[in-house]
Amino acid sequence: MKILKSAKKLTKEVENLKSQGNSIGFVPTMGALHQGHLSLIENANHYNDIIIVSIFVNPTQFNDKDDYDRYPRTMDVDIEKLKKVKCDYVFTPEENEMYPEEDNREFNFGNLDKVMEGEHRPGHFKGVALVVSKLFEIVNPHKAYFGEKDFQQVAVIKHITKQLGFNIEIVPCPIIREKDGLAMSSRNTLLTTDQRMNVSLISKTIFEARERSKKMTVSETKDWVIRTINDNPYLNVEYFEIVDESSLEPIDNWSQKGEKVGCIAVHVGKVRLIDNIRFYS
Repeated sequence: MKILKSAKKLTKEVENLKSQGNSIGFVPTMGALHQGHLSLIENANHYNDIIIVSIFVNPTQFNDKDDYDRYPRTMDVDIEKLKKVKCDYVFTPEENEMYPEEDNREFNFGNLDKVMEGEHRPGHFKGVALVVSKLFEIVNPHKAYFGEKDFQQVAVIKHITKQLGFNIEIVPCPIIREKDGLAMSSRNTLLTTDQRMNVSLISKTIFEARERSKKMTVSETKDWVIRTINDNPYLNVEYFEIVDESSLEPIDNWSQKGEKVGCIAVHVGKVRLIDNIRFYS
């Protein structure tokens, strides 16, 4: 496993590997790796000859500096975890390597950044687009793997990949959950013991909502989820929306065509967790 900090060196390595007929799978991360990240690497290994993982806590996608400062950084532990799976290259750039000068590019996300995460975290998806486009230019993989926990982010990345003309297949991978149902997240490590004992209510509630939706309207389902979670003193729902999978437009009737996804963000003290679940008509 090679660890590189230089974008130019990595690009040269990839070009050489491609010239030898190797397929390249790429897993971008912000580190603090857990089984969810490792599952992306496992998926990538099924379909690619060479696996590249990046570890970079991207400042431009944080609209809250305190959130950026708190984000867990565990590089040494991450490297040890990557040594135990088939990972060929780890790209660990410094901030000045990714942003040698200010990047003021603007992106057209259509309506994808107007709802949910986009509404509550202004500028977040611009930051995601900035870093992902830079990483795609550096690595230029055949396939890139992203977790479906960040459902809206995957939609945005698919959109900009097409918009910017990258010939890269975006591969969404299923949410990996803890034994109690909590979606795996690097931010879970920031929870106190008491908070951790209560956050499983998030996944339990949205899974139960899928069953209740058979007898409830969309509006009733949303109200029940928000009320149930907010009744727990440790949890505060920022939003829960049931949206069309493709457009991310909120739905108001179960009979509407298209796949439907319930997306939620919950504050647990200073920690913010997201999750989602598919609803079946």
